[in-house]
Amino acid sequence: MKTNWWGKPRNISVVVDNESWILPYARKLVEALRGDKAVLCRTHNDILEDGVAFYLGCVKIAPSEIIKRNHRNLVVHESDLPKGKGFAPMTWQILEGKSEIPICLIEAADEIDSGAIIYRDAIHLKGHELCPEWHALQGEKTVELCLRFLKEKMPPVGAPQKSQGSVYPRRRPQDSALDPNKTIAEQFDLLRVVNNEDYPAFFEYGGLKYILKIEKDKR
Repeated sequence: MKTNWWGKPRNISVVVDNESWILPYARKLVEALRGDKAVLCRTHNDILEDGVAFYLGCVKIAPSEIIKRNHRNLVVHESDLPKGKGFAPMTWQILEGKSEIPICLIEAADEIDSGAIIYRDAIHLKGHELCPEWHALQGEKTVELCLRFLKEKMPPVGAPQKSQGSVYPRRRPQDSALDPNKTIAEQFDLLRVVNNEDYPAFFEYGGLKYILKIEKDKR
């Protein structure tokens, strides 16, 4: 292993292993890293060595031999860790009615979202943002935290998480179901988190299923 790995040009891998909404922000991060050797990696085989790897929106767990390629392996997670580990933490918190969503840069770890916490920050919502809008805020804050880490004079060390915390479950298509007997106002936060294409809002009535798509009137 090289001992001067923090000096430019550094090997930086930005890893997105699926067709995630975060891909444009991953590309933005790579483009911002002029002076370093930065690459967008779509598979584990693409990951560089002897540097830093950021795993953004990944759905596959990187095996230990991949993690060992780099000095630092980092993940961004949107919750007040150790509370809210797991899946779709921002979605779950919007459904809980929260307008300030914690976001952390953490070390990758064997147990999901259990690594040392390097930075804590927050995403601020006004309560009207639909999925594409809060995704944009999440993406921009993700890029900001990654760049903050890379701008440090020396690589910062995180603080270990001190408790087991809690875990959010994976969301399923049926989680986008509306109750036709409730008002729109009562279910507005659910409408804010649905994706019109991949997991649209729907309701069942009279034995039939109806799809609802939501967008703001921009006129």
